[in-house]
Amino acid sequence: EVHLVESGGGLVQAGGSLRLSCVASGFTKFTFNDYAMGWFRQAPGKEREPVSCISYMGPITHYTESVKGRFTISRDNAKNTVYLQMTALKPEDTAVYYCAALIRSRWDVAYSETERLWVEYDWWGQGTQVTVSS
Repeated sequence: EVHLVESGGGLVQAGGSLRLSCVASGFTKFTFNDYAMGWFRQAPGKEREPVSCISYMGPITHYTESVKGRFTISRDNAKNTVYLQMTALKPEDTAVYYCAALIRSRWDVAYSETERLWVEYDWWGQGTQVTVSS
């Protein structure tokens, strides 16, 4: 069973920045390198939505429209860690942020940005709260 632990959330003023981290562990048959990673968020009273994702070897990234140009996803496979650098934060970014892992075989058959952002990921973390004050 893959374990994902997010950190880095907190309270920040609008216009500020935060960097989320997600450390993965518990790999048996596969390694971190075999998983694409995604960040998702869920605001109070709203459905969970994708924020960003990154391919298992890192060169391909996708972002939901509302965060393009403000958020950057990256990964360090040597540290089993995926990051989400968030800048120019807005109150509407307030949510619980989750990281998730998708096995490479499923990423490889999701050919579009939309598919890769919206496919059901295999493993999920517990989430970290991000609150942006106005």
